[in-house]
Amino acid sequence: MRIRPATAEDVAAVLELDRRLFGSDAWSEQSVREELTGPRRSAVVACDPAVLGYAVTASAGDVVDLQRVAVRPEHRRRGLAHELLAAALEHSEADRVLLEVAGVNAPALAFYAAEGFTEVHRRQRYYRDGSDAVVMERALR
Repeated sequence: MRIRPATAEDVAAVLELDRRLFGSDAWSEQSVREELTGPRRSAVVACDPAVLGYAVTASAGDVVDLQRVAVRPEHRRRGLAHELLAAALEHSEADRVLLEVAGVNAPALAFYAAEGFTEVHRRQRYYRDGSDAVVMERALR
């Protein structure tokens, strides 16, 4: 397994995985392309050789927003999300990282807590299914 920067050639594989994992909240093909290759973005993929997971961040001054960390279900619980997160943040010059996660997603909440994130806010009924978004933050420096 190898983690490398994402490229335009990864759009189809990331789009397929995003749709599989996020259903109605999945990104469009245009959004995937912009997230993987756009300005102020850091996107990485884990390959073996197929895409097993990906992580995307967007930088804005002293803050970096974690847009997604996603891993194929059959490859979870092996440390891959941790490696993807670390790789996506590796060269960030931001002071802190923010993310939003569904309040009903207990595994993701536990993962982010283990990665040092703390809840700073809740957005009521943020997602299409009516669930809240938990806004979490972690210092980088």
